[in-house]
Amino acid sequence: MADDRQSGDGQAEAGRYTAIAGPRCIASGGLEEVSLKVKAWVDGGELAPVVIYEDATGLPVHPDLRGTREDVLRGLDERRARAATAGEDAEGPRRSGPGRPKLGVVSREVSLLPRHWEWLNAQPGGASAALRKLVEEARRDGTGRERARRSQEAAGRFMLAVAGDLPGFEEASRAFYAWHAERFEQLTQPWPDDIRTHVRRLVTVAFRDEAAVTRPSSKQS
Repeated sequence: MADDRQSGDGQAEAGRYTAIAGPRCIASGGLEEVSLKVKAWVDGGELAPVVIYEDATGLPVHPDLRGTREDVLRGLDERRARAATAGEDAEGPRRSGPGRPKLGVVSREVSLLPRHWEWLNAQPGGASAALRKLVEEARRDGTGRERARRSQEAAGRFMLAVAGDLPGFEEASRAFYAWHAERFEQLTQPWPDDIRTHVRRLVTVAFRDEAAVTRPSSKQS
């Protein structure tokens, strides 16, 4: 699907944000850059409400824009620190055995049937090594499908938030979820330029990720 203003390789990059004010896109880039541009917009007396969206998820974010530019940047630093701490807490306490400090191994209880333990213990390296290998293989096998799901969800969320009241939205949404790219492009053509451009960029990523998952199976059939 054609994209009016696609950036780089067309990916909805992690760490990229877009600020929307009514039908206009007023900033796109890293969170610091976008937040400062939105602050300048608001401080300049613009009345249109602005929402910042994370491209990779389609979800809104709400940085604290009060105070000076330095206050905003300090708040973003604190936000990142809290997120990092929350991530560490979610992983649980880190315990590394002697001679394995670089692995970052986390010890947790795993409940399996006796036959499962017998099979694991018979594998080279023992149960722990076999489990790690199985998890990594499962992650690799599911990466493409998971990426396609996240891309679709991000595009769908953003489209509903910014274009839900626009003409043809329901038909365009149906075309999107049915993977009808040409139909989707036709239905979104009347939308405001900035909204259409960004929605198409996210949808293009979703179409590409879905094609990457389905194409191998179609070749085999």
